[in-house]
Amino acid sequence: MEYVYAALLLDAAGKPVTEKDLMEVVKAAGFSPDEARAKAMVESLKGVDIKDVIKRAQSAPVQAAPAAAASAPAAREAKKEPAEEKKSDEEAAGGLASLFG
Repeated sequence: MEYVYAALLLDAAGKPVTEKDLMEVVKAAGFSPDEARAKAMVESLKGVDIKDVIKRAQSAPVQAAPAAAASAPAAREAKKEPAEEKKSDEEAAGGLASLFG
């Protein structure tokens, strides 16, 4: 994850995302740089305009999952417990009276 952040930081600073620069940023952040991970990050970002990707991600509409919304009422029905019958005040008092003999 630190290499993703380093790439974003370099891009925001207007610097090229290179293996050397990634490793320097990662090291400056207090992590142990890994040349293989830096190389993999640079390779995965070839031909990618980071600013454009971020811009498109920010403007993408967020949609609720229809399956989750449809199953919510069914889940509530399944959890419904049978309603307890209400006792009258006399029945409740009778139960208390039996405690005191």
